[in-house]
Amino acid sequence: MLTDVTIQVPDGMVMYLKPQDQHTELVRNALLLYPYINNDTISHGKAAEILGIPKYDLIELYNSLGLAYLSMDISEVEEELDAWEKLKGEGI
Repeated sequence: MLTDVTIQVPDGMVMYLKPQDQHTELVRNALLLYPYINNDTISHGKAAEILGIPKYDLIELYNSLGLAYLSMDISEVEEELDAWEKLKGEGI
């Protein structure tokens, strides 16, 4: 189901907000949802559900736009892995 929404944007943006095709419309709508994913208001899964696409497709779309699925840098990932290995070694 689609609903029309009125938003105020600078005049110069109007021509870019009118989707030329389905893919452009999907990208626009996904980008409108991204801030809410980024601030943990909604999940990737919920955003994908809203957009009517599989979660994996949404993750791939964001990836193609340079928006990473994981927000951790490599040092944070290494810390998480070290902590997991330590806990696993302790039998927890």
